[in-house]
Amino acid sequence: MKRWLPIAAAGLFACPAFGARAGRVDLIAIDGPIGPAAADYVSRSIKLAAAQRAECLIIRLDTPGGLLDSTKEIVQAFYASPLPVVVYVGPEGASAASAGCFITLAADAAAMAPHSTIGAAHPVSLGGIDESKPDDVMAKKLESFGASYIEAIAAKRHRNVDWAKSAVRESASITAEKALEIGVIEIVARDVPDLLNQLDGRQAGGRKLATAHAEITAIPMLARERMFQMLWRPEVMFVLMLVAVYGIIGELTSPGAILPGIAGAIALILLLYMASIVPVSIAGLALVVLSIALFVIDVLAPTHGVLTFGGVVSFFLGSLLFFDRAGPGFQLSLAMIVPATLVTAAFFLFVAGAGLRAQWLPVRAGSEAMIGKVIPAVAGIDGDRGRVLVDGESWSARSDTPIAEGQLAEIVGLEGLVLKVKPKQ
Repeated sequence: MKRWLPIAAAGLFACPAFGARAGRVDLIAIDGPIGPAAADYVSRSIKLAAAQRAECLIIRLDTPGGLLDSTKEIVQAFYASPLPVVVYVGPEGASAASAGCFITLAADAAAMAPHSTIGAAHPVSLGGIDESKPDDVMAKKLESFGASYIEAIAAKRHRNVDWAKSAVRESASITAEKALEIGVIEIVARDVPDLLNQLDGRQAGGRKLATAHAEITAIPMLARERMFQMLWRPEVMFVLMLVAVYGIIGELTSPGAILPGIAGAIALILLLYMASIVPVSIAGLALVVLSIALFVIDVLAPTHGVLTFGGVVSFFLGSLLFFDRAGPGFQLSLAMIVPATLVTAAFFLFVAGAGLRAQWLPVRAGSEAMIGKVIPAVAGIDGDRGRVLVDGESWSARSDTPIAEGQLAEIVGLEGLVLKVKPKQ
């Protein structure tokens, strides 16, 4: 009997419920637009999960879309991944629109939460239209590219190719339940634990998954990834544009303040860097620049508010168009544009306007303020000898023409601490 005890004990401890170490599943979450920071986060997480020998990497996704270049980086990272990548569109009510549709279809296993949606992957919303070419021509080219790209993705992952093409050409969008029915995804799961149970035993990425008792480990964003994810948002870029405008104009209207100029320069550099990645409308930018010019001109040459009204309209329209080439999730809301327009108009009318008007006022202090003043001679002035009284202060004075005591003299210059005067005619 005793000889069977070690064998029985070994059998018990081989079961997961009796001490066997559970597997590991890594989890990341992407909420919001797909941009460079999201692409870096996904690539880094795949490498980290593979190094830690995780069963798979789960990406919980809820996005309105994003940039084409970043989407392609993520898809390529999926293809090159040494471990299975699972995309889970969740929680309930989440969506994988535009870029999110491409990313979901490219995963080794695709899952969605109940009542979530996927689709509307029209390519124009992924990268915008090059304004140097006709819109209809570029739209057709982008649509053809998007349809062929998503078709290749769906075919590679053995998903519904016809629906994938309709998501691009017709902006089709469906619910999780319909997506499961027509073969767009494989799983509908209430939450991540339910997803792990349904993934257990499935083939994905060339291996059989063992996830039923897996330990879930979250991979957080790095500080730089969080910072850039925050910066690559239309609201932040718009605020940076305002800081650049206020700071630079504030420095020009109040020379020597330094801080506004530094803040404006930093904001401008960050804005230019991000604008090289997130498409910005040239027309929108031109309208914003025009509005600034109209505000400044109206301050220097008052036109009874005509130019100010034009500046307000130009700034508002420019703000609406500023991100019209970027994808979904990169659009500005009226809740931000309207207050920004009013604040900008007030800034130029009252703050920048006061500074500009002050620079055009005549000098009221210093040596320049004394030129042209008419003052009486305290004592007779003959050559370099003589004194005059200026604003209660006694000054040495010289004159090429003799001036009698008490006679009015006009200040024509300043040589060191000696005033040069001449008789007042």
